[in-house]
Amino acid sequence: AEVDDIKLKDCTACYLVKYCSIKCQKEHRPKHKKECKKRAAEIRDELLFKQPESSDLGDCPICCLPHPIDRNLSILNECCGKLICVGCDYANLKRELEGNLQPKCLFCRQPMKKNVEERERNTRMMKRVEANDPVALCQMGGRRHKEGDYAGAFEYWSKATRLGDVAAQFNLSCLYREGKGVDKDEKKEIHHLEKAAIGGHPAARYNLGVHDLNKGRMDRAVKHYIIAA
Repeated sequence: AEVDDIKLKDCTACYLVKYCSIKCQKEHRPKHKKECKKRAAEIRDELLFKQPESSDLGDCPICCLPHPIDRNLSILNECCGKLICVGCDYANLKRELEGNLQPKCLFCRQPMKKNVEERERNTRMMKRVEANDPVALCQMGGRRHKEGDYAGAFEYWSKATRLGDVAAQFNLSCLYREGKGVDKDEKKEIHHLEKAAIGGHPAARYNLGVHDLNKGRMDRAVKHYIIAA
């Protein structure tokens, strides 16, 4: 009866077999290793080559429609860090003009100032960074990168990725490819590219296609290009 009460645990890599204990898993590992790696790679590819529901920009929080791939068709509100599509922004602007209303952020409803000083912009940014806003962390990483502080960029982007920011995953892949702030590491570059591609980042998907093409894996490259398109 005591044996029957043991809860079996899946192999977390392939999910093909179950084990009653860590000892059992270690003893079976030599026999299972080859099949496990094969199935784990298949599971990874199933996830990697699945068509994302939207781009890495996600959905507009107002109309709930996917943001266009063209980043110029979305507007980032500095007050709350929310990305609003130009359609919603235009509709709100029209409503405010026709009603002679004070301009406010469409999401957080904070008053919008026409001329915001750089100091105030930085203050708003730091408040969002301190609140662990992944978008703000990614933006701050971009600032550090532009200033040539690649170690600082790596720190901010790494934190943003842990909070789920897809763009930061792509940015980290660029650091590992160029060896800025970190040692060049193709394996880590591909790791972050895959994470970003799964999240719907089109440039990351394209770069994976180029990488596979250079390695002679034409079938995989074509799959990446089709999804990126």
